[in-house]
Amino acid sequence: MPKISRNLMILRRVRVTRRSVKVDTQRMRSKTMMNLEQLFDLAILLAKGEVKTQTENGKTVKVTLKQRQMWARIAAYIAQIMNSIASGFDEREIDTQLDVLERLVNEAKAKTKNGKTQEDPSSPRNANSQGPS
Repeated sequence: MPKISRNLMILRRVRVTRRSVKVDTQRMRSKTMMNLEQLFDLAILLAKGEVKTQTENGKTVKVTLKQRQMWARIAAYIAQIMNSIASGFDEREIDTQLDVLERLVNEAKAKTKNGKTQEDPSSPRNANSQGPS
């Protein structure tokens, strides 16, 4: 029976693990990009005004110009996230970017009683977090 050194055995396991991680990362990247692409398409539809109404609190309301501008901003931020994922896959960075995206969407949805867009105190404009400028 051939004698295999522990160092060689560890090296082989590291190589197998690296290949596995690379495949899993590519699969995750692909799935994330597909989901973001769908979100981007929806945001563009809202920004262009192709979607005329949306449901808020069970009522159908017209999408205002201000909301369309916010959806354009959201679409731009989604494109930034997609570009970031295309250039590298850092899971923590992506989680942070998705948190900002979620706040932007919540900001776009939030309305006060008089119909003006409500500023979210945790929005990227008000927090020291990354976001579109």
